[in-house]
Amino acid sequence: MEAIKETNFTFAGQTGFYKGKVRDVYYFEDRIAVVATDRISAFDVVLPRAIPYKGQVLNQMASLNLSATSDIVPNWVLSTPDPNVTIGYRCEPFKVEMVIRGYLAGHAWREYSAGKRTLCGVALPEGLRENDKLPEPIITPTTKADEGHDEDISREEILAKGLVSEQDYLNLERYTRALFARGTDLAKERGLILVDTKYEFGKYNGQIFLIDEIHTPDSSRYFYSEGYAERQQSGEPQRQLSKEFVRKWLIEHGFQGKEGQQVPEMTDEVVNGISERYIELYEVFTGHKFEQEDYKNVLQRIEQHTSDNIFTAKS
Repeated sequence: MEAIKETNFTFAGQTGFYKGKVRDVYYFEDRIAVVATDRISAFDVVLPRAIPYKGQVLNQMASLNLSATSDIVPNWVLSTPDPNVTIGYRCEPFKVEMVIRGYLAGHAWREYSAGKRTLCGVALPEGLRENDKLPEPIITPTTKADEGHDEDISREEILAKGLVSEQDYLNLERYTRALFARGTDLAKERGLILVDTKYEFGKYNGQIFLIDEIHTPDSSRYFYSEGYAERQQSGEPQRQLSKEFVRKWLIEHGFQGKEGQQVPEMTDEVVNGISERYIELYEVFTGHKFEQEDYKNVLQRIEQHTSDNIFTAKS
């Protein structure tokens, strides 16, 4: 099955291009066109094979969630002219990502199980088990690395280094908590628990905007709420919908993105299994059947829809 591994377009009026881990970003004067490819990354490494329909899932879920939170904070989106494309304001991003966690899972659990009881300056109580609900959601920011790994950082370090002004940072924390509360409510309606997620913010004309994607399987972790308590009580793994299963598969095969490690072979079975999990999350979260777009002439379709809409998208 085909998948979108990369794009290499040249648009009229284009001023720049950036290839991220997953997205290809085309710059124009005051706006950008973001193409969600099917690339997948883990441990800040782009894996060798792309995942069919992953970009479509991410783009369409992000569009729904950005629309559902626009009353909390303005966001960068102007239009979504294609299943894999979003056009929006060109914002100046803050140099930090706002990670918020309601449960002890993933990276936080790995740090905790290694003996750490403080994460990004936030103290954690003793006696927690993997996937336990935290007493209250905690914000654990990371640096936004242009290359390599993002690093945990505390509020105090962010302010001391001047990465974000104090007033802006207080606003980022306020928006982060409000967005997480909304995301939690939206997930609950669909029988899911929003475990943790990250938000990215930037400024456009001096105003803070929510940028990038939100509440997608790349940026968020979800558990099924049915049976959560029973599984915790018995020490069973939680049923989850997120990219964590990809990380666990890599760890089991000796890869965590460290120097000298090699990505294990991604067979067709592995690739198709990941694709099915992304589609499952889309369908559970939205309540709608996922409509698989035809990959025939997909690059021409994306190029045409972007070109037709980049300057006509309304502010």
